[in-house]
Amino acid sequence: MLIATGPARTLGTDAPRLVFGEEAKPEGAWAGRRLLQLDGSPAFELSYWCGTCQFLFRRLEGANQTVSLVDAEGTLRDGVDAIDDELVDRFGSLLATGTYIPVLLEVQPDLVLPAASDDYYSVEQVATWGVEAFWGLPEHPRTPYYRTFQTSLDAEAHMFEFVVPMVPPTWNDPQRVALYKSRLGEGTRPTAVAVSTLDVCEPATNLGDDMYAHWGLTHFLLDGHHKLHAASEAGLPLTVLSLLSVDGSLANQRQIDTAIRARGRPASNRQTV
Repeated sequence: MLIATGPARTLGTDAPRLVFGEEAKPEGAWAGRRLLQLDGSPAFELSYWCGTCQFLFRRLEGANQTVSLVDAEGTLRDGVDAIDDELVDRFGSLLATGTYIPVLLEVQPDLVLPAASDDYYSVEQVATWGVEAFWGLPEHPRTPYYRTFQTSLDAEAHMFEFVVPMVPPTWNDPQRVALYKSRLGEGTRPTAVAVSTLDVCEPATNLGDDMYAHWGLTHFLLDGHHKLHAASEAGLPLTVLSLLSVDGSLANQRQIDTAIRARGRPASNRQTV
């Protein structure tokens, strides 16, 4: 469910903790890896710049801590039901200066393990791109992640939504997870916070059995690791305040606007053509 969206705004600082950007280009290469960096270290490798390679988020060694704000804990524990400008500004201070669109979503997360039957990389991506040419295997995100939504845009494009933790759920404190499960069961709807990207990827040639554009809306968790874990175990919804990075996305403004509107549609699975 799309609860609310706000106007695009400039957020960020000159000394950010999280930065979307390009790794130093190897000699002879067209471009360096596209990365999300945390405290100056590569935290996630993202879809390559060309837009024809596979959609990707792959955890790297720099994704080794959460990014929470203690002074926002109470507000987020109780949850918000509208765009909270104070929260947006607080979490925006962790990010590199750029244009962001605040979006408030209700999600019901399903925890996915790589190579499982519900793993996007082993199922939907292989159906379009096939396996990775050198290794002969599907791409691997190197992290458990949450699937929260998907919907058809048209016969040639489908949007997939993911919530990606900075650290794996096995690092979470079981007592805190249990506490949030209890609160969710009592009807509380806490809020997690994420910085997000939209990557639009489509193969240039027909590599698999089902060729179409994959729109990947990815929310990298800043705050809410225990909340997502609890909601997944309880099978109950919570809210996510997304700061959608316009500059960090592999998409144009029209595509970003389309993705936000599509988030208000009913969920639907890909219908093979």
